[in-house]
Amino acid sequence: MSTPSRRLLVAASVSVCALSIVQAQAQDASNASLPPPDIVITATRTPLAISQAGSAISVITAEEIAKESPKHTADVLRRVPGLTVVETGGPGGTTVVRIRGGNSGQTLVLIDGIRVNDPASTSDEFDFANLIATDIERIEVLRGPQSALYGSDAMGGVINIITKKGKGAPRFKASVEGGSYGTRAGHAAVSGSSGPVSYAFATTGFDTAGFSRYGYRIRRIENARVLPLEADSAQRIGASGRVAVQLSQDVELEFGGYTSFNGAQYDAGFGDFPDTPSQSQQRLYEGHTRLTAYAFDGLLRNSILVSATRTNRHYRDVSYFGSLASPFWSNTGYVGDRVAAEYQGDLKLGAFGLLTFGAKVERDSMTSTSRDVLPVPGLPRETNDASQTTRSLYALHQFTLFDNLHLSFGGRLDDIADGDRFGTWRATAAYEIPNTDTKLRASVGTGAKAPSLFQRFDPTYGTPDLQAEHSVGFDVGVDQRLLDDRLTLSATFFANRFRDLIDFTFDPAACRPSQPFGCYLNVARAKTSGVELAADVDVIPTWLRLKVAYTHLQAFDEETHLRLARRPQDEGRIGLIVTPVAGLSIEPSVIFVGERFSSNNEKNRLAPYARFDVYADYRINDTFSVYARAENLTNARYEEVYNYGTAGRSFYAGLRATW
Repeated sequence: MSTPSRRLLVAASVSVCALSIVQAQAQDASNASLPPPDIVITATRTPLAISQAGSAISVITAEEIAKESPKHTADVLRRVPGLTVVETGGPGGTTVVRIRGGNSGQTLVLIDGIRVNDPASTSDEFDFANLIATDIERIEVLRGPQSALYGSDAMGGVINIITKKGKGAPRFKASVEGGSYGTRAGHAAVSGSSGPVSYAFATTGFDTAGFSRYGYRIRRIENARVLPLEADSAQRIGASGRVAVQLSQDVELEFGGYTSFNGAQYDAGFGDFPDTPSQSQQRLYEGHTRLTAYAFDGLLRNSILVSATRTNRHYRDVSYFGSLASPFWSNTGYVGDRVAAEYQGDLKLGAFGLLTFGAKVERDSMTSTSRDVLPVPGLPRETNDASQTTRSLYALHQFTLFDNLHLSFGGRLDDIADGDRFGTWRATAAYEIPNTDTKLRASVGTGAKAPSLFQRFDPTYGTPDLQAEHSVGFDVGVDQRLLDDRLTLSATFFANRFRDLIDFTFDPAACRPSQPFGCYLNVARAKTSGVELAADVDVIPTWLRLKVAYTHLQAFDEETHLRLARRPQDEGRIGLIVTPVAGLSIEPSVIFVGERFSSNNEKNRLAPYARFDVYADYRINDTFSVYARAENLTNARYEEVYNYGTAGRSFYAGLRATW
């Protein structure tokens, strides 16, 4: 560990020890127990009734997550309007999520509030192939520019994955599953509390023989091939844990962590023989310590968070040009580390609301290595070694006027050592119309994204003096409850403008003389706008429920006036929940995605598609339940990435136990 990182940890540890002596009246902390579904944390960094949130935010519950296949954990995000999920060639393939047409690197991903975007990736994006549903309590999705709250990477929005925290008597869960493509999966979890200590631990494993990522069920490729396509397998395993200790009536110390392994075979997708025996291994590690204490009779809540993450990716890249007898084989590795310390204070101001303020120090670093194996073996060489430190200050003021008008104003300053400095702001308003169950809401703010370490310091393509990307965006919406809350409707209009976007250029006149093959520059501009609709209808109480999510998106490059790649104009999900008899639940759903282009400049058109799935669960008794899942029942042929296949009609079944 570098000297600055050691100093950061020492300073944070001293602060933790100093704060742990604070004595105050007991209060309910946002991390002491997970909030009910109508309370969210991500919208303001503090517990807030969703009816008072001026931002567009959605909650995915543990029950909904449990119904998704362990092959495609990120598929649960398709239930949220405004999100686009793209998976490259089946389970284990690179999977990214875009919010409101932003780039994948503009989606900030948190696990228990800890930033897990990959510092060693090209644009700091998070690969959702590394997300394994260990024991996730809920996922909060905050849409729109949120850099004023969370800094870089939050231009499009924030996805906060919150794992379970133990409470009460010990509780155990276990499940096994098997099905098509030689798929096997298992899950185990335990949680509870004893005296001042609460705990939750979980692990999940998954294995599949899979199918060829390149060309599978794509007629133009299968009809032209002489050799059969080889299947590409995938294996995943993940674990998470949280332990909290109530040190006193008003001080709590929590330790938590998450880790995952994703091993997958993949295809080069180019050259004379694109179906290649390439392999990848990805590991994600996250660990944190959080201290929460109250002072001044509970008026001030103090939180100190020390965290560290690591992403470790290794690729065996194999490609063929001209002959299968002459492969090109190289091994490449990427390690991205992040160490951070953060203080957050929440000060109650009585009739004047709540003031949240804080400071953060974060150090990102990356190393990359490469070694040629064939046709000419070579020695390992380091291709990149870079780091940067970011210091941040932020504040948010929330208050209520006239009992029903909820307002918030906030700002943030991020300063990158030997790099750019940028400020961001945001404001929200939510008005609850009395006696109507109607909420009007609006938010406006700016976003900023610091250039990645790769974009700045790569020896071949990097540009050290890159500036941050910037955006401004707003949304207005209405949420309506009717029929004694049996009907919930939501509609949102949004618009964003992006400038100084970092793009790769091949123009030698724009790059340094030492970069004849291109470089990264702040040259791109884009705009997005659209409508998000959601509905939850209890059609026949206890028997039939309907859930709908729909997004209409316009996303264009302002220079070319062409659509941005992999942004469908229309997409959504329609799901039914049918409970014909006690203990039996049947849930058919349709995911539909409109026309889009896989490559820039409207190249490689992808046809629209609809996928029909059915999930069924039968509770045998208080302990055991059996479930089955049928995916793509109509055997639709579609591509999420040009030339990369997707699963056909497939079936899975499992047994779940809770005691």
